[in-house]
Amino acid sequence: MPMSSLLDIDLDYFCLVKNPVQRLRRLLAWAGCPVALVVERHNKVLPFWRNLVRRERLAPPDHILHVDEHHDMMDERSTPNIGNFMRHAMAEWPKCRVYWMVEQGFDSPRMWLGDETWQRLRPRFRTGNDIPPGWPKPDLVTVCTSPEFVDEGLRDRLTEECRR
Repeated sequence: MPMSSLLDIDLDYFCLVKNPVQRLRRLLAWAGCPVALVVERHNKVLPFWRNLVRRERLAPPDHILHVDEHHDMMDERSTPNIGNFMRHAMAEWPKCRVYWMVEQGFDSPRMWLGDETWQRLRPRFRTGNDIPPGWPKPDLVTVCTSPEFVDEGLRDRLTEECRR
């Protein structure tokens, strides 16, 4: 069965990096495809992904490059929210590997999830501060603006870069 790769970017990632617009520009150039969706609340990408998979416009993802200051696996609630939607994605697509690209990771999903859940997800979850070598280029790019976490001026510059 064909699979796909997603690039999921939260603009809060760029709050702590040097040259944020250049960094975003390089990431999007690597991706080689336009941004398909921009949302304010990160959990809104999950229904978008699900809908594309359900309508067979996107194969189920086997790779998600999650560029974010947060891992988004902070609870086990049954309803997806901004803090747990990545756990929901990993549960929905059990072969999907997630790479959390973070500049300064300050915690781990292990702190937030039950032992059984973490043991099930851990083999498919990695973290680091750059695109892993050999990581597949994305078939789809989604962006979250996170207005509660990103200064308006920076958010505007980054959002403009996403529209190019």
